[in-house]
Amino acid sequence: MQVTETLNEGLKRGYAITVTAAELDAKVEEKLKEAQPEVEMKGFRKGKVPMPMLRKQFGQRVMGEAMQEAIDGAMSEHMEKSGDRPAAQPAMVMADKDWKEGDDVNVNVSYEKLPDVPETDFSKIKLERMVVKADDESVKEALDNLASNAQNFEDRKKGSKAKDGDQVVFDFLGKVDGEAFEGGAAEDYPLVLGSNSFIPGFEEGLVGVKAGEEKDVEVSFPEDYQAAHLAGKAAVFECKIKAVKEPKAAEINDEMAKQFGAEDLDGLKAQITERLEAEYAGASRAVTKRALLDQLDGVVDFELPESLVTAEANQIAHQLWHEENPDVQGHDHPEIEATDEHKALAGRRVKLGLLLAEIGQKAQVQVSDSEMTQAIMNQARQYPGQEKQFFEFVQQNAQFRQQLQAPMFEDKVVDHIFEAATVTEKEVSKDELQAAVEKLEEE
Repeated sequence: MQVTETLNEGLKRGYAITVTAAELDAKVEEKLKEAQPEVEMKGFRKGKVPMPMLRKQFGQRVMGEAMQEAIDGAMSEHMEKSGDRPAAQPAMVMADKDWKEGDDVNVNVSYEKLPDVPETDFSKIKLERMVVKADDESVKEALDNLASNAQNFEDRKKGSKAKDGDQVVFDFLGKVDGEAFEGGAAEDYPLVLGSNSFIPGFEEGLVGVKAGEEKDVEVSFPEDYQAAHLAGKAAVFECKIKAVKEPKAAEINDEMAKQFGAEDLDGLKAQITERLEAEYAGASRAVTKRALLDQLDGVVDFELPESLVTAEANQIAHQLWHEENPDVQGHDHPEIEATDEHKALAGRRVKLGLLLAEIGQKAQVQVSDSEMTQAIMNQARQYPGQEKQFFEFVQQNAQFRQQLQAPMFEDKVVDHIFEAATVTEKEVSKDELQAAVEKLEEE
């Protein structure tokens, strides 16, 4: 077997691999001998089928396997000797399109190798981490929101008209073409106007009603309504209003705190403070991470595989096009070409991805089984009632597991760099942190 270099330009490599007819024949013979003990054929005992008959019966099938194994073996040996790591699956093309049994096998192989990533002195990286403390105003705002969510409803004065946000308690009977329909009636139903829990137009039709009134509300079911026999139909709901109630925020005290799992109001405030500061820390980390990546992008430089940059640029262009055209599903759309801006962003992503992967490998950064399990559990919570199907999907889908693992690995590598870099803390206001986060989102 012979491997001859045909291309060596930058990261691009090309090789001509020759497997002689004798080598291939020997490989076929070897594979047939391995299978011979288990082969049964009419007129022969198991394992006693002569080799010529085996060749005639199975030779063509084994030939293809032997050829592929020989080429794969040559490539594996070459990669081990050269230390090359292909950026993508190598392209293999038969040089002899009219190849026939008895000829040497000539295959042309080409690939881009991953670049050598230079060492980075993390101690020279200087970063600033924004620190925000939860002030009394923020805690009070959060308490007010909780009180609003824990609101009760109290009867309005007799004769008051229902407003948006009020709760109307009523009986109703829905009819289509003068006939009542199944599921279209209820008694003492509490409906908050503006909650959009009924079909469009219904809640608006109850604005202004008073307790003791009767009112017919005319609406039309949406064309895509889940009950097909009602979709697009005009309906009349006969409503008897029993009460009109206004919202009353819960009183901020120990009793309200217990509704949210705290022992008392001070305990609830402590929980809110901890939650707010955790949110601030998460936002601050995102800002610091971006600053780190910007610095790495500026100080580290190496040649990038064109194939990876092109693929990433096309993906970015495709994603952005779909964001701008949300009504178009699938791939039935005009060809999307990557712009110079897409290619520049792709180059940055590929460079940083390769850099962080190299840093993580050298630092032996790993995502543990328990961390993966926790990530999968967190994802499963988004599919209540379908957790079993989700776990089966994850087990069978290696690509999805990789998608889950990749950001976790990246965050661990970033934390590794933070530990070695010079990171100073700066206490700032919530507004200053918010402005920094918004700047990230604009970029």
